[in-house]
Amino acid sequence: MSPRPEPGVDRWPGEPGLGGWYTDEEQAALVRVLQEMPSWTSGYSRRHQEAFEHAFAAAVGAGDAVSVNSGGAGLDIAMACLDAPRGAEVISCAVNFPGTPLAVLGAGLRLVLAEPDPFTLNLDPAEIPRRMTPRTVAILVTHMNGDPADVPAIVEATVDQARRLRMRPPRIVVDAARAIGATTPVGPVGTGAWITMFSFHRKKAITTLGEGGMLTTDCPTTAHRIRQIRSFGLGRAWGSSHRMTEFQAAVGVVQLGRLEDMTRRRVALGRERTVLLSGVSGVRPPQERTGFRHVYYLYNVLMEPRAGAGARDRIMAKLRAEHGIGTVIANHPTYQAHPLIAEHVRDQGRFPVADEVTGHLLCLPVHPLMTSADNAAIAEAVARSVADLGLG
Repeated sequence: MSPRPEPGVDRWPGEPGLGGWYTDEEQAALVRVLQEMPSWTSGYSRRHQEAFEHAFAAAVGAGDAVSVNSGGAGLDIAMACLDAPRGAEVISCAVNFPGTPLAVLGAGLRLVLAEPDPFTLNLDPAEIPRRMTPRTVAILVTHMNGDPADVPAIVEATVDQARRLRMRPPRIVVDAARAIGATTPVGPVGTGAWITMFSFHRKKAITTLGEGGMLTTDCPTTAHRIRQIRSFGLGRAWGSSHRMTEFQAAVGVVQLGRLEDMTRRRVALGRERTVLLSGVSGVRPPQERTGFRHVYYLYNVLMEPRAGAGARDRIMAKLRAEHGIGTVIANHPTYQAHPLIAEHVRDQGRFPVADEVTGHLLCLPVHPLMTSADNAAIAEAVARSVADLGLG
């Protein structure tokens, strides 16, 4: 076991402040862009932005990729691309990061929450027939913590319900902020949906100097619409300024080149940790499903309900105080995450599955630079804390 940490200092932060790492290659890319900056008498190219977009589309198997200055801006643009009337409905999971549903509210649309699958935390496809109405224009799906949602089943449920309601199937919009490199039975995350958003925030698997994002689509018309909104309408429609800089794009190309290596490291750590925790009574490690590649942005652990109320909070406190292991709850129920969301959905009743699963959830850190010794120490600390607290 690792030595006792200093009080209040996390040896392993719950959500590492930088999801990957930078090398001399990123620094060299920044210098090149600086040297290429135009003078007041020359024009300005976006060749690094275009190179990053082409490389990213190829990496995820998408028809097109459009870079933006943040994942949040990307979701705002996706909602704008719906061209839906105010009050049209968007279904999204009742467990989520607040930025995702806030994009729905920001577009003047009605957020309709649906229960999660109790094991993956992703939107439960069985919820779609219960929540969908003739006013539904989109299903907003999030791949929670690197475990991809069952997009094929969601598409099937959406199309079937649309047929029953005699309406056009709603668009499938995916928030893949935490799931770059993951796959579903229809291919890499970034395909199989109308629009998929990726984030390059500093905590994500790859990062473009702290912020950035990408939208992928297989629809050329939609790609053009995204580009219009991203850049002041391209002189023909409404838009704003959501472009990624050349510096970010140049770094993004380098990071993308290392994505598979960093992802393999994350997956290896996640699988190794599951083996290490498999015999620990009272905790339920994540389980990978056939045809889905979990990329372990975070490592979800569910405390068994028999451990009792407050067990999760006690073990989180003990892990930090005695072992230097930070943990997070990613995420709380959507309707508890932000006052605007709570006010918006207060007439939708309770969501007992979301309440139950998040009450037992804690997320352990994963980082591609962790060693097997780090991983073993984290697993041993979990096992010892469970035993010390009598939670097994």
